[in-house]
Amino acid sequence: MSANPSHTREVKLVRHVRGEIDPGDFTVAETPIPPPGPHEVVVRNRWFRVSISTRLMAQEDAMAAEGIPFPPLKPGDTLADGAIGEVVQAGSACDIAVGSLVMHPLGWREHALLHEDDCRLIVCSEPDPAAYLGHGWTAYAALTRGITVKDGDTVFVTSGAGAIGSMAGQIARLLGATRVAGSTSSLRKAGWMQETLGYDAVVTRDGGPMIDQLADAAPDGIDVIVDMVGGEQLAAAVKLAREGARGVLLGALTAELNEDKASLQAPVTLDTFHLIFKDMTLRGYSADHSPEAFECWLRDLKTWKREGSIHLPSATFKGIESAITALQEACAGRLTGVVLVEL
Repeated sequence: MSANPSHTREVKLVRHVRGEIDPGDFTVAETPIPPPGPHEVVVRNRWFRVSISTRLMAQEDAMAAEGIPFPPLKPGDTLADGAIGEVVQAGSACDIAVGSLVMHPLGWREHALLHEDDCRLIVCSEPDPAAYLGHGWTAYAALTRGITVKDGDTVFVTSGAGAIGSMAGQIARLLGATRVAGSTSSLRKAGWMQETLGYDAVVTRDGGPMIDQLADAAPDGIDVIVDMVGGEQLAAAVKLAREGARGVLLGALTAELNEDKASLQAPVTLDTFHLIFKDMTLRGYSADHSPEAFECWLRDLKTWKREGSIHLPSATFKGIESAITALQEACAGRLTGVVLVEL
């Protein structure tokens, strides 16, 4: 790629998504890159993240939602998500030097033109993209700011093989939990969670009544619920919660991965007497509420990696042409960890 490119390639929405992802809903298009203004930079992207929320934001009636870091999409729009890249051009008044590595919100393109305020400088020559673009810091913030994990806790993590859940189970253990149970969609992923991530027990979507599976997985009850799913799994966890249990709600995949239509509506029936009698706390949370947690995450991650006590799972696809396949595979639940495209 040219150091000062005049054109780049981007993934654009052709038509609103209806139901499951169709490759024809998107196209890879060549577009011009304007020269940067005084406080702007041109970044050559090296990696970008693929989130299942893209399907939700690509629907005709999509609405902006807190916690989703990109807006609703219209036909003709370029998709967006977190990215890491190298600054190849900088405006005359820009404080970011050419050659700097930055993290920014304009992935799904080979180059991005941004205001310097939208870039976070990465002081590392070879960053691990899963550390910066993954949702380890979301899980970390949820378990250190949203709620707290205490020594001896039993923790239940829904969607435990996903981008957040694959990190939440490990981080909960590192913060003092003595038993960690999780949920996932298949026996294949359940085995991977136990062998690679260290889950003590895993329940599966089609493995029988959730309340029965979870009672076996957490026979002494649950102290901490980290929920990305909602629905039956959240209801079962509340029933099996111990006195003083804490729950942090980070998503609702029952709505986002609905086969017919992704939605921001995720109804669930909870027995509120369990909340009252057990003095439970359920809190909706977004890591965006705790931006300072990101640097703390990187600090603690460095220690945990040096000790060999944490694994950063990811599924990486090569080339911008593979991005739609990555989105299809992610929405179908066939991938584990954060989903990345390497350019």
